[in-house]
Amino acid sequence: MEPIVIRFGGYQGPSSINTRAAVRFGEVLERELGSLVTFELVGDVLSLGRNSGDLPDMVESGELAACYMSTVRFADRVPELKILELPFVVSSRPAAIRALKGRLGELFTRRMSVETPFRALGFWDNGFRHVTNKVHAIRTPADCKGIRIRTQMSALHAEALGAMGFEPISVDIKEFVEQCRTERFQAQENPLTNTFHFGVQRLHRYITLTGHFFGASALICNAALYESWPAEVQRAVDTAASAATSLQHQLAAEEDESVLARIDPKENELITLTPAEHEAFVKAVEPVLEKHRTSLDPKLFEYLS
Repeated sequence: MEPIVIRFGGYQGPSSINTRAAVRFGEVLERELGSLVTFELVGDVLSLGRNSGDLPDMVESGELAACYMSTVRFADRVPELKILELPFVVSSRPAAIRALKGRLGELFTRRMSVETPFRALGFWDNGFRHVTNKVHAIRTPADCKGIRIRTQMSALHAEALGAMGFEPISVDIKEFVEQCRTERFQAQENPLTNTFHFGVQRLHRYITLTGHFFGASALICNAALYESWPAEVQRAVDTAASAATSLQHQLAAEEDESVLARIDPKENELITLTPAEHEAFVKAVEPVLEKHRTSLDPKLFEYLS
């Protein structure tokens, strides 16, 4: 019997927490299945000239068996995922992880199985998102006025950042990485791990810990392909996904402290908002939150509390 080839795709380099978690996925697969499986990791599709947003299509077509991708890419088909695109709805990382490992994650999994061609194998920690820029220190919404900021491919993200005063431009991370040295983008928002993984801190002096969104990435598999595998392979994939997700959560929690410890004050100015400054940002986006809150089941907010 020929081994089953399982190709896993991502969009980051080998040192990133997501790629390290993907490596763990492969290690557990090979441990569980031995010669029954061949694991291939395509760690960074950006280096192949592809957009990160191509990954779900590559899984759907069968070019890849699995990948990780921000949940914002699936929110049009699974509206419940928009809860994670609303500003300041997540109070803490532990609360978010409990929800993603519990009832909220179970709901997302069920809905993705109905509305998409994907099987969600887990939800990864995409971290609290913070603002960096090369214009000036940002402490208030007034400081954001007129600054062009790159954001994810999310209309909700753009709406919230616009309410803060920014001029949002939604593009794939590939386009941002290629153009972040130009004047097209004066600012960006990302979890600290991504900011430093892509070297943005070398271009943006000012880092403001806004924590305005908490993101998640879905670890997805081609559902039809999964169903075609023998039960033994399915069990091994589930085991590998669980191990990779546990490692990714651990690495994500450790990464913020690691990045903060590496910030050189000669190169970057780290701005930690006071409670009053933080509240000013929360107040600025309240109309966005209230506008979209009514379209979502109140239980979704309860799951995150």
